[in-house]
Amino acid sequence: MTDFAAIAARLEGQAIELPSWAFGNSGTRFKVFGTAGTPRSVEEKIADAATVHRFTGLAPSVALHIPWDHVDDYGKLRAHAADHGVALGTINSNTFQDDDYKFGALTHVDPKIRQKAIDHHFACIDVMDATGSRDLKIWLADGSNYAGQADLRGRQDRLAESLATIYDRIGDDQRLVLEYKFFEPAFYHTDVPDWGTSYAQVSALGDRAVVCLDTGHHAPGTNIEFIVMQLLRLGKLGSFDFNSRYYADDDLIVGSADPFQLFRILFEVIRGGGFGPDSDVAFMLDQCHNVEDKIPGQIRSVLNVQEMTARALLVDRDALAAAQEAGDVLGAHQVFMDAFYTDVRADLAAWREERGLPADPMRAYAESGYQEQIEAERVGGTQLSWN
Repeated sequence: MTDFAAIAARLEGQAIELPSWAFGNSGTRFKVFGTAGTPRSVEEKIADAATVHRFTGLAPSVALHIPWDHVDDYGKLRAHAADHGVALGTINSNTFQDDDYKFGALTHVDPKIRQKAIDHHFACIDVMDATGSRDLKIWLADGSNYAGQADLRGRQDRLAESLATIYDRIGDDQRLVLEYKFFEPAFYHTDVPDWGTSYAQVSALGDRAVVCLDTGHHAPGTNIEFIVMQLLRLGKLGSFDFNSRYYADDDLIVGSADPFQLFRILFEVIRGGGFGPDSDVAFMLDQCHNVEDKIPGQIRSVLNVQEMTARALLVDRDALAAAQEAGDVLGAHQVFMDAFYTDVRADLAAWREERGLPADPMRAYAESGYQEQIEAERVGGTQLSWN
């Protein structure tokens, strides 16, 4: 098996984008919980995200959600982020919290409502121009709850037309990234329920349209690493939303429920050329912290991705290929498991210290006093949340 020293250099430059909404209040579909120290402005969200980067060196950018993170001057917000040592990243649209979108947005039968949704995406592209962001990420709540309620084919046709209109507006150095979701809030059918539908739609648009794979957006038992492999093979894997779930889309800390799955996914990412300086695949978290503190939750998340990346890099690819070609089923499996079971935490701690980072970012944050500081300072005002 490869040793850590041989793969350490490949960990340089790993970047995992943080979602601004992870720092706001969250909860279940029944209740959003408030917590002391929660940001009251997008500027405070960015300060918290920058704190994660300061302790880990892994999170140099922050994704925004429009209109949750709306400001009057995005150039000023971009400068604010730079002052904190981070950049503004993916711009996420929102066509699921307006009464007009009750029966769809980009798929709606009413052309006026479709145009309203398209215009919102045009506004998001204007934000991208001001922030220097590359990716416009679209997730749609569009779908139906009852058989016969909607014309399934017609909705796909309208979606294709709407996406093409948006795609025509993005810049030459920008991308349209289409996310998919198995179900919720639509339960009979969802207009973009799986990677195949997303792939079909973006393939019709052009080279600058790609798929976002959210690790929580699949039916139980789905082989997510197979989907990763296929999208990389087809050149259409644009980004990840990393989280974890027990059933679907729980938005829990990535790797918390099934670290072996995260390892398998990252192995296919590396094997398929989706990791490293030559890759355009973006790593991002998509999580909400309901019962745990938000900043430590994000620190733990990026560390989990880094650890499983290191383990995936340790797979002896030559030995694995030899065993596969020889039909050595258990031998090949053993090569995989040897890497997965390797404890790289001490090596990563030493690696961080060599780069001026704390060996244990979780402990360093707990001892820094930042949590106590923001709890004392952020009194009054309105705490931000997804609702």
